[in-house]
Amino acid sequence: MLALGLAGAWLADRSGRTSRLLPDLALVALGQVIVSTISVAADISYWNMLLMGVVLSLAVVVPFVISRFVFGDRVIRFPWRTGHRWSPVQWSYLVLIAVLGWLILPFYFITSGVYTNWPTVTLPDEIARLFVGVNAVGIWDELFFVCTVFALLRRHFPVWQANLLQSIVFVSFLWELGYQSWGPLLTIPFALLQGYTFTLTKSLSFVITVHLLFDLVVFLVIVYAHTGVPPIFLLAPP
Repeated sequence: MLALGLAGAWLADRSGRTSRLLPDLALVALGQVIVSTISVAADISYWNMLLMGVVLSLAVVVPFVISRFVFGDRVIRFPWRTGHRWSPVQWSYLVLIAVLGWLILPFYFITSGVYTNWPTVTLPDEIARLFVGVNAVGIWDELFFVCTVFALLRRHFPVWQANLLQSIVFVSFLWELGYQSWGPLLTIPFALLQGYTFTLTKSLSFVITVHLLFDLVVFLVIVYAHTGVPPIFLLAPP
């Protein structure tokens, strides 16, 4: 599928209908190929976390380096600071995300049984590794899918099309990670909202904060579904 997509981009560039679509899609494909070299299933063993950390980092770093130093582009950027304080609307949005996550995520994880895609954690060391893993992947999601894939696609497509395309890649990764069953009904809107939020705020720090807040609830729900702790959710654990 990647090869066919790149072939289509080459034909579009050659016909003059697009300009430099192939190099940009090649960077997206390169990141995907790097990720595909490992399993992204939830495995919090020390070795797998190290391996996954290295591979996912390369999936962001390699396209960035090629874009910046080989192609001479600055399209892939990581705008952590915008020079503007978050507005009351942004702070309210964070509260809304936390409340929606608290209400929806327990129902999704427990009724679908997908919490079993993550290991049972009872020891402090295991809980800490799960916490680090969930949040590290959440940060990577925004660096790759929004700051890399979405940014590259926006050069060639209207924002809504580029956002839809990046959400497909985003949700495909989340499916492999464990958000299965009817999970895409949640992850597709989330991916679209993250792309749209980044377009409005141009703030990587804000979209990462949104994601980490959501992932904090994910972490708590996974532990709760396995152990019944912490008892802060409305739905009883299985």
